Amino acid sequence: MTGLLGVLLPAVPLVAGLAGLLLPPAPRGAAGGEGPARRAAVALGVTGAAGALAVAVALLVTLDTPTEAGTTWLDLAGLRITLGVRLDGAAALVAVAVAAVALAVQVYSVGYLRRGPHDDLDVDHRYPPYAAQISLFTAAMLTVVVAGDLILLLVGWEVMGICSYLLIAHDRRLPEAPAAATKAFLVTRVGDVGFLLGIALLGVSAGSFRIADVLAHDHATGTLTAACLLLLAGVAGKSAQFPLHTWLPDAMAGPTPISALIHAATMVAAGVYAVTRLFPLFVAAPVALAVLGVMAATTLLLGAFAATAQDDLKRVLAWSTVSQIGYMTGALAVGAPAAALFHLLTHAAFKALLFLAAGAVIHAVGTTLMSRMGGLRRSMPVTFWCTLVGLGALAGLPPLSGFWSKDGVLAVAQTAALDGTGPAPAWVGWLVWLAGLLGVAVTAWYATRLLLRTFFGELREPLLHPHDPPALLRWPVLLLAVPAALLGLAAFLPAFADRLAVPAARLAVPADGPAEELVHLGPALLLPTVLLLAGAGLAWAGWRRDPTEDPARALGPLRPVLAAGFRLDDVQHTLVVRPVRALGRLARTADETVVDGAVTGTGRAARGLGGGLAALHRAALPRAAAGVLAGALLIGLAAVLIGVTS
Repeated sequence: MTGLLGVLLPAVPLVAGLAGLLLPPAPRGAAGGEGPARRAAVALGVTGAAGALAVAVALLVTLDTPTEAGTTWLDLAGLRITLGVRLDGAAALVAVAVAAVALAVQVYSVGYLRRGPHDDLDVDHRYPPYAAQISLFTAAMLTVVVAGDLILLLVGWEVMGICSYLLIAHDRRLPEAPAAATKAFLVTRVGDVGFLLGIALLGVSAGSFRIADVLAHDHATGTLTAACLLLLAGVAGKSAQFPLHTWLPDAMAGPTPISALIHAATMVAAGVYAVTRLFPLFVAAPVALAVLGVMAATTLLLGAFAATAQDDLKRVLAWSTVSQIGYMTGALAVGAPAAALFHLLTHAAFKALLFLAAGAVIHAVGTTLMSRMGGLRRSMPVTFWCTLVGLGALAGLPPLSGFWSKDGVLAVAQTAALDGTGPAPAWVGWLVWLAGLLGVAVTAWYATRLLLRTFFGELREPLLHPHDPPALLRWPVLLLAVPAALLGLAAFLPAFADRLAVPAARLAVPADGPAEELVHLGPALLLPTVLLLAGAGLAWAGWRRDPTEDPARALGPLRPVLAAGFRLDDVQHTLVVRPVRALGRLARTADETVVDGAVTGTGRAARGLGGGLAALHRAALPRAAAGVLAGALLIGLAAVLIGVTS
């Protein structure tokens, strides 16, 4: 039964997505965009997501022990590729989060991408393919969640990349949308090359791509380390970790519901989840964990500091995602996959809430710039309180969900640093712990700034009359506020904690070692709380001095650098893009000059020789007779010479 549920989990949204792709675009100019094609697309999208959520909940309820089911698909000279599912409590919880966010996005999109009576442009005549692509995106992530074979996981991994490209570029009226989609596709492809090679190394080494076989095989140390490092390249691309993080802020050019889907529970979560699935391999490769720890600490602080200087509301949230994924990868680096998954689940709730609430604000004021907002607290009370819950969870305000999950990461990092526990060297624990503590203060600062600049002070556009969104936009936001506030308390339930302790993680813990705890109550909670209050207090004090000014002015000359993400885009352009383009021009020149030149030159030479012979062939009779006599004379001379020599 559970095996059937595991197969149905990605199959339901997959069927909805494929059926949706057969629908024609909605007719332009239809009243409200409500044509038969749009209504069918809405029904398919919502039904597919709701069906996936129902299957995920049924799987969570019925799954008692880890289960595998599958069949051999290909056997290539002893190298087996299987079609199957690998189910456990962690997979079921992540599947519920993915399906719930997908359902919220499908419902929210119905209202968000609707043509209003006063709109000059038809914004949603392409809604049918949009809804179908969300369903395919959901199916791809659920495939990654339940896959029992690395090749099947790779299929879901790559389909997500294609769907993200299509969805980010959905609004073709925006000139930056196609460029952002192309950038996201190319940057993640760079990492995916490494991910593919890592999977190939593991499969060839184990003689099978089945995850259970790969985990059970005794790999050579060098092969295992190389494979894990290659896998981390794919993780860095999909989960927007340094140095392949640059695509994620630009991806904000896509529709806001798609930003919620990508950031909360699908694409950026896939890399973290993939590492938890293969965590015993990383435990046996401490070099890879050390690299992961450096990458996590760097990304955590990079994203947090970059968020402090953004004026675009969505880009603040985008950089915060980069930073929060750094907490998850940091937990993995110090040997705590359960803590990473716990923060992944709470982050899915509060980040989906924040993006959809931001969409409500953008829908009301018509801009993403906080410098043109302000004073929305009174006119948009529902959006304000939901955003307050989301930002509190993001900053780690007790007792909201983010407080418990972020504290879990900091606690295991502190233990790894002070006690030297964990599979990675102790300095990795110190690096993750100190970066995480600094990140708490910085996160509280930019979260407070966002709240003050958007909802407090005076309305900076007095001609606007903002209001809370209609029901289709409001109810997903309200419902997501519940897990954003309360999901952290689930860590006190033994059943929840046991489900997050995935079997792969247990393999990495000695038989007599302590089980990983999700909640850590004690004096260690005080330091993050003090740092949170300090960061929020500094932002409030800067705003209080002059509510019309941006607290980010305190950043001084660093603000342009932080706003540009430490100019790492420019660095990549200089070190990668320009050399690759120059190499491309060189290859084109060589192809046109050398290769084409040789072919063209050969043809010209042949034509010239043929022309010369043709001219001789068409010669006049006296000249032809002279040629015959000369030839005969040469032949006779040759015969005489041969006779003399013989």
